Amino acid sequence: MKEALNPAMARSVSSLPEQVTALSVADRDRFERLFSLTRSVGHTVPPAEMAAWIERAFGAVDAVKHQTIIKIHNRWTLEGTLYNDLRARRPIQGRLADARPDLGGDGTDPFCAPLTGTPADTFGRITGQHSVTASNVAKYDGLHSVVILNEHNPLRWNEESVVDALTTAERWLRRAHQAQPSAVYPFVMWNCLPRSGASILHAHMQTALSEEYAYARIESWRRAAQAYREQHSAPYLADFFDAHSALDLTGEFGKVRWLAHLTPIREKEVLLVADRLDTELFRAIHRVLRSWVDGLGVQAFNLAVYLPPMAPVAEDWSAFPVVVRFVDRGDPASATSDVGAMELFAQPVVSSDPWRVASVLRTKLQSGADGGETSETLGDRG
Repeated sequence: MKEALNPAMARSVSSLPEQVTALSVADRDRFERLFSLTRSVGHTVPPAEMAAWIERAFGAVDAVKHQTIIKIHNRWTLEGTLYNDLRARRPIQGRLADARPDLGGDGTDPFCAPLTGTPADTFGRITGQHSVTASNVAKYDGLHSVVILNEHNPLRWNEESVVDALTTAERWLRRAHQAQPSAVYPFVMWNCLPRSGASILHAHMQTALSEEYAYARIESWRRAAQAYREQHSAPYLADFFDAHSALDLTGEFGKVRWLAHLTPIREKEVLLVADRLDTELFRAIHRVLRSWVDGLGVQAFNLAVYLPPMAPVAEDWSAFPVVVRFVDRGDPASATSDVGAMELFAQPVVSSDPWRVASVLRTKLQSGADGGETSETLGDRG
């Protein structure tokens, strides 16, 4: 039986300990199998001279004197997140004047004329209706290519162009595997805007196929899922999804399930879980991106697609579905990086509330209509 949740503490990351306590016994046991959870309180003693500045920046001096930090740790993947919403109100010194260049481009970057401005793979290019592949000129693996969208503007995409680019990436993976059968571990990613790590502004995704082993973070998830199943005789990702569902952080888009991640690697992380790589998943990816841009104001983002191997391998991937991860990379005009020593060497610190993310996604994904401001409109603001 669930305990009643105090309405004053309803559905926010600050009330997560109370939410877990209010779960049914079965739901609480599952959550505690997957996660550890701590509420920590930080205290400061600001001098009187700081009071006016603190009130302008943070709203109240008490908000700085007594700060609540929620710490969540995934016992299996060893991912963890520190939440403090006060960090979203930190004053940021400096803005980058050229952080939003002309997103339409001037036709001079190599992706504007990919057939002459980019190399091809030895097995040729894959061409879609709105995209074409190019062999990456500076590879991070032996089989590594980009999927270049015909539209330069990295925010002017629609469902048709996103589905086409992802379909082109899937076709490239099949062709690359055919050309090199020993390469079986696939990966698809999308960096949008320089803030996210994109070296070229022109809209493009990337895809890679690795030999011998999956990329490290993907393999860590596979090993976590295997260890969890062996210890608890239960499927890890199903329990992982159900633990988020019990806290009202999930939903569905057709057969594709989504969740607002409790241990995000960066701000506003969303996961999609699907049985296969297909058009329904590609449409869900587009709808999440639209929800982000239109509902949460996201512009720079990273997207990654975790996939099982393309051929039989020694490891057990039997219970590993397709997983898509999205993260917001923050304001493109901010002079401060969203990644520091904590994120690189310790544990991510975020300020966005998963329940806010889930609320926006639920409205956008389940409404059946795009609504609001279009990505094309946002893209024209540069």
